[in-house]
Amino acid sequence: MHLYRSRQLRGLRGGPHELAHMEMKALGYFARHPGATQSDLVAHSGRDKAQVARLIRALREGQLLEATADEQDRRSTRLSLSAAGEEIFAGLHRQSGALGQVALAGLSGDEQAQLGGLLARVRANLEQARED
Repeated sequence: MHLYRSRQLRGLRGGPHELAHMEMKALGYFARHPGATQSDLVAHSGRDKAQVARLIRALREGQLLEATADEQDRRSTRLSLSAAGEEIFAGLHRQSGALGQVALAGLSGDEQAQLGGLLARVRANLEQARED
């Protein structure tokens, strides 16, 4: 994963936005959950509130996230990707697909399915250990 992330981040260099790993993850979260709140990201990521607040602030200052007041609760702010954020996320998505193809080159369909199953079991084991 380190090598994969390193290559993914390398693809962003030279552009207007150089994102850290957690910034990429936050963009992905708000791409999949437009209108979610900072609290939603805290609950999803397991990170502390202060860390997420700094992350959101940086993404807003970089004009990658837009904020709107919640209609039912004016104290809450709904976040979604800005046009620039959508562009960055689309590039990351394309790059991830290309890196995935490189990573799986030479593996048959059966081998890819077996790898996916094994990784799913590893993830389930780790999630179970986290709950214990």
